[in-house]
Amino acid sequence: MSVIRTVELFSNSDEHLNFQAGETIFKSGVVGRLMYGIVSGTVELQIDGETIETIEAGDVFGEGALVHPHHLRASTAIAKTDCQLIAVSDNRFKFLIENTPMFAIEVLQSFSDRLQRFKHPQAA
Repeated sequence: MSVIRTVELFSNSDEHLNFQAGETIFKSGVVGRLMYGIVSGTVELQIDGETIETIEAGDVFGEGALVHPHHLRASTAIAKTDCQLIAVSDNRFKFLIENTPMFAIEVLQSFSDRLQRFKHPQAA
């Protein structure tokens, strides 16, 4: 998803947040009630201290905790660089999914793009 599209889709979001490089955005195993869109910067997703993915402006993350009944984070998110994020609450996420079909498609496309980069890192 492009940065412009992320900002567009999340423009009525609940929160605009800034994180400094090295700051933890969320930790694995904790309950999550927000998903995030990256406006600027890069974020590392880690499991057991090992970086499994680095995502950047235009990507969304944290949606997994919103769609699973236990709402637990599967990874730790750390700002690799200074980041500007837009946060979307659980309730707003559900509203957008129900009322904005393109939002759902864009989130799925972002997730699919990330999964493809994970499966085929040489093509990234």
